[in-house]
Amino acid sequence: MSVKGIDAQEVLLQLKSLLFDNIDLEKKSLLLSVASIAFNPTAWNIVARNEYTNKTITRAFGGNAKYGCYFLALMIFSFGMLRDHLYQQALLEQPKQAILPAEYATIVPAALFGLGQLFVVTSTWQLGVTGTFLGDYFGILMDARVEGFPFNVLRDPMYVGSTMCFIATALWYERPAGLLISLYVYIVYLIALRFEGPWTDMIYSKRAAEQKKAKSS
Repeated sequence: MSVKGIDAQEVLLQLKSLLFDNIDLEKKSLLLSVASIAFNPTAWNIVARNEYTNKTITRAFGGNAKYGCYFLALMIFSFGMLRDHLYQQALLEQPKQAILPAEYATIVPAALFGLGQLFVVTSTWQLGVTGTFLGDYFGILMDARVEGFPFNVLRDPMYVGSTMCFIATALWYERPAGLLISLYVYIVYLIALRFEGPWTDMIYSKRAAEQKKAKSS
């Protein structure tokens, strides 16, 4: 099958060769990177749900939910930095292969990384520390849904922006293995959202029901 002179099957074969012929599965750094990517959203979802139910971190900070949330924010940020470091180290030990034409090899990843960071930073700015780092599980709820940029163009701009940065890094270092890892990152995020979304909706629905009950009494 071809489209305007392009053999789609040949393109797919070249893409498959680019990705799967340039990944070294025996490198421990690759396994560490993959493990850290899965660990972060999984661990924080477990910790946050425990906090909502048992208030473990809040009690550790003398009942101050905001301090507890700040502590969790510091942990999430720190482990995120570690994850990024492990990803970079994994890429450096993977086979190098040109992915983009030379004239785009710098500008495309730089632009992609910049846009990804824009989504991440503006999301954090809009939500604030407690809104970004699971404050709702501590009982610190936002007054209204954030609808400004970047939430007016993307439903989950922080996860999308983070994935874009992973892809950009793979392109910058010219490591095809990084593209597969980036796909894995996005899948992990999608799975995390399947758990986070309904739970967060439940928290806000419960507050709305309590407020309605209070007004009617």
